[in-house]
Amino acid sequence: MITQLRYSPTNTYFITGQKGSIMFDTGWAGTFPALCSALGENDLRLQDVKYLFVSHFHPDHMGIAQNIADTGVCFAVCDVQRDFIHSSDHIFARDKHSFFLPVDDSKVRFFSVEESSELLAECGIDGEFIHTPGHSEDSISLWLRKEKALFTGDLPPLHELEMYKGTETEKSWNRLLALKPSAVYYGHARTAFLKKGLFGLPSPVETDTYELVKRITRLSERGFTAEEISEETGADETFIRDVTRIYRTHPGVSVQGILDRIEIKGK
Repeated sequence: MITQLRYSPTNTYFITGQKGSIMFDTGWAGTFPALCSALGENDLRLQDVKYLFVSHFHPDHMGIAQNIADTGVCFAVCDVQRDFIHSSDHIFARDKHSFFLPVDDSKVRFFSVEESSELLAECGIDGEFIHTPGHSEDSISLWLRKEKALFTGDLPPLHELEMYKGTETEKSWNRLLALKPSAVYYGHARTAFLKKGLFGLPSPVETDTYELVKRITRLSERGFTAEEISEETGADETFIRDVTRIYRTHPGVSVQGILDRIEIKGK
């Protein structure tokens, strides 16, 4: 079972396996009470968590890692992250009112990506961690095989991938897309549920209208037809034709401007 906890700008995921639970990512320093409230609202308990993992050591993803570890949860850190554990300490140090607790290295359980499947199996979870640099050198993503679900931290969302051609980010995403995921759980964006898109690659079934319109205009610029864009995004062809018509006849129009004109037409 996957539960998304919404208590800070960063998404925290509580994943329940057959033998125990794990958590992936945390919020900013000082959000521990809010985390506890979110757990209670979802009938979840920290006592049931065996391991805490973070996608990378930026302050908004590891801010309360030590608070959670102090409750008895084992903080497990991938070996590719070892040199980055204290990379955000100086950011919190600038805030005299910060509630930040630095990570206690002596209590961290280190593991390699090769060992990650065995570690997750301790909780009855069939999955692995994958090193996915791009947003940061220490970024890792969680792959759940049975659910075909990815947890990618701050890797840019799929609808922005076109902007990262030839970069480390694209290489990391290509590795992940080769797994043929059904869902992507982001660090900040809403979850993307995927389907088979253009060229046989997974693509998000858009649920956010603003992002959908933006994606339609980009595909239109590249010469794709309404039918092809519908196949890629899951959007209605009539809606796509309205968007592309307004985009072409109103040079420089914003996404919101397109949405406003479509709303007026609907009225």
